[in-house]
Amino acid sequence: MKRFILAGALLTCAASVAALPPGPPPGPPPPYQMRPVAPAGDRTKPGGDGKTLFEVHCGYCHLAGGMGTNLLTKQRLMMGETPDKGLLANRTDLTTDYVKSVVRMGKGAMPGQTKVDVTDAELDAVAKYLGKAG
Repeated sequence: MKRFILAGALLTCAASVAALPPGPPPGPPPPYQMRPVAPAGDRTKPGGDGKTLFEVHCGYCHLAGGMGTNLLTKQRLMMGETPDKGLLANRTDLTTDYVKSVVRMGKGAMPGQTKVDVTDAELDAVAKYLGKAG
């Protein structure tokens, strides 16, 4: 009996998928899937573009639509802030030291990033970009 119910459910699901109208996908992918290409050259050299390096290394989670942005937006809303504060690039309360600490040590669902993931020079540039509070 259970086999027949499961088979019926699978057929119903397959039929509903087959009934979808043909056509192009429903728009462009979210920003976190459209990150820039990592800059070429020596990753240990200081002076990189913090915005680009943030998007390359942190964009998986921290650009619009990413899991980290969604979690931070929920937290910021619970604190009475506006949804735009879920995007790290919009925050004005982050310091460079705080950014570096969270990146290396991790926080909540975010794992710590090693010096292979993000070199010290890259992290300096990202922390300078995000650390608007000093």
